[in-house]
Amino acid sequence: MNRPAPVEISCENMRFLVTHNPTSATLNEFPEELKKYGVMTLVRVCDATYDKAPVEKEGIHLLDWPFDDGAPPPNQIPGGCVAVPCVAGLGRAPVLVALALIEYGMKYKDAVQFIRQKRRGAFNSKQLDTNGHCCVQ
Repeated sequence: MNRPAPVEISCENMRFLVTHNPTSATLNEFPEELKKYGVMTLVRVCDATYDKAPVEKEGIHLLDWPFDDGAPPPNQIPGGCVAVPCVAGLGRAPVLVALALIEYGMKYKDAVQFIRQKRRGAFNSKQLDTNGHCCVQ
């Protein structure tokens, strides 16, 4: 499966890295990729499919917050640059970033548009209603 490259989304003092999950073949390079962006926290929003040891060995704090695709994410949002991978980096990860931007005060339509400018294909039909409104508004 060809997956989009990681993309950094910054707004004011918040920074996020939206990316897909590593595979067994790319797990060794994944922590280095995160470090290039200054990631201090990794939030896994899908069920754990890879060993967290290589990530934590590089000093990156890993949080497991799995939630179903199309469902709202947990309420807690960490600070610093936060990497948010999901299966393809197009569904759950952008929703979590949108939630943080909305909590910061951005209008939901602006948050969706802002993320989609950086991450083409972000948000799937489960996350948007028929009017294009985000499920986390």
